[in-house]
Amino acid sequence: MTTDLSETVNEPELAAKTRRQVLVPLSGLLLGMFVALLASTVVSSSLPKIIGDLGGTQSGYTWVVTATLLATTVSTPIWGKLADLTNRKLLIQLSLVIFVVGSGLAGLSQSTEMLIFFRVLQGLGAGGLTALVQVVMADIIPPRERGRYMGLLGAVMAVATVGGPLLGGVITDSAGWRWNFYISVPFAVVAIILLQKTLHLPTIRRKVTIDYLGAVLIAGGVSLLLIWITLAGNNFEWGSATSIVMAAGAVVLLAAAVVVEFKVKEPIIPMTLFKNRTFYLAVIASISVGVAMFGTSVFLSQYMQLARGKTPTESGLLTIPMIGGVLVSSVVIGQVISRTGKWKRYMVAGSILLAIGLALMGTIRYDTSFVLVGIYMFVMGAGVGMVMQNLVLIVQNAVDARQIGTASASVAFFRSLGGAIGVSVMGAVLGSRITTLVTQGLANIGIDPSQLGGSGSIPELSTLPGPIRTVVESAYGEGIGDVFLLAVPLALISIVAIAFLPNLKLGNKTSVEQLAEQESVAEMLISASGAEVAGDPTSEALLDEYDTAPASPSPQPAGGASAADAPAPDSRRAARAAETTGGTQERS
Repeated sequence: MTTDLSETVNEPELAAKTRRQVLVPLSGLLLGMFVALLASTVVSSSLPKIIGDLGGTQSGYTWVVTATLLATTVSTPIWGKLADLTNRKLLIQLSLVIFVVGSGLAGLSQSTEMLIFFRVLQGLGAGGLTALVQVVMADIIPPRERGRYMGLLGAVMAVATVGGPLLGGVITDSAGWRWNFYISVPFAVVAIILLQKTLHLPTIRRKVTIDYLGAVLIAGGVSLLLIWITLAGNNFEWGSATSIVMAAGAVVLLAAAVVVEFKVKEPIIPMTLFKNRTFYLAVIASISVGVAMFGTSVFLSQYMQLARGKTPTESGLLTIPMIGGVLVSSVVIGQVISRTGKWKRYMVAGSILLAIGLALMGTIRYDTSFVLVGIYMFVMGAGVGMVMQNLVLIVQNAVDARQIGTASASVAFFRSLGGAIGVSVMGAVLGSRITTLVTQGLANIGIDPSQLGGSGSIPELSTLPGPIRTVVESAYGEGIGDVFLLAVPLALISIVAIAFLPNLKLGNKTSVEQLAEQESVAEMLISASGAEVAGDPTSEALLDEYDTAPASPSPQPAGGASAADAPAPDSRRAARAAETTGGTQERS
């Protein structure tokens, strides 16, 4: 057994750690996450201009965003699985390099197709950062303290996700839209250097067995599903033979992926995780969070520019209330959770705020007061901030330390999947809705709809005559309001899922310390078993030492379990022997 866990510290030493000792390596992690999200969102406010310059359509507009979300979604669980098998620090740096290359090439795009391709490369790098940052946080911060730092991560994600459009608008209006892709490169380089100098993790090695078939089936099934959702209703009818074949193909591929994941030794997404009530309820709740987070960033920019006639810079500035909501709620609630250890009440409140915010956003039109729109965005942002990162926190607190990477990445996977599908569905519905509303509006004022070209291209409002411009603005205002309503049922389901989450007490040990404890117990049992076989009388003493030691911490309902619930020594010996020997056999 060559697992090197000499760097771990005991509980008193952990309590003595200064905040600086955590913040120094955390700074590189947060910068890496900031870079990944910034690249995904900085172009949001500029997409109407970018797609217009490249001669794209509404479908192209949606796919530029969906391509990145799709690549991030598909790659996230793979990165997470690798994090459980090999060097996490190296994986984070590798994902940053992939991301930098994709960003630079995206800025050189000469067509919508080129841009979509390079955005996929960006998404692959972003998937690594999405999966690994929170895994490494679990390595260096215990669950009870992780809330305040998750709040910082949530704040960074809020600034990048919603503030990205503001920065993108300024860059587009000054230096040109191509610099939206170049701006993140220096940040990524700094993040790589910071991680190299400040992040020090114990090396945990396991025999690497990659589930290639499962990865291919998951990637193929999710991709086909998103392509179907995006093209149906535009390139072909929902009930056409093409649509049916694509939908059936996606179902078959995903069903095959589930079968494979049940059988392979190291599945990308272990189906056994779904036996954990906390995990599967958190997955359900994370889907609507993904729709709210990604959909808001994309379609609010269209609303501000195409329904309200604002510039990219103005569009970004007008989304500040959303930033404020996420920033305030994530930081404040994170601090409160760390101080009190209570988390469920705040997550339930956050899910309710999210549902209310989405419903309010569904009422916006092209002439709705900006004050009201700002209030609606703040409410929705507050809900996202209270729920998003804490879902990962409670999952990490509820699963075995050996599955931290896979479990964390799986929650991020389903959140990104929800966002990708949400943006695709919302984009498809919006495109169809806009066509209908514009056609009706023009007919009502006696104008031939062909004056807009009829190609599905996003219009340049400044070039349209007054009456036609009003029709287009009204269509986008109503259409975008309608697509927000599509997310409300998902938000209601999230409320129910979060309400039924087990109210587990937050632990006080990092995942590295939990692994060290498991290894220590495994060595003790192996030594005792060897002594017992050899007839050495010290075997009973070793087993008694194990029996009298504190049980390995597993999450308990808040308030703790009674002494009567504690396992008997013999059952503890058997259970622990089965658990630890199974785990150590996988380690090289």
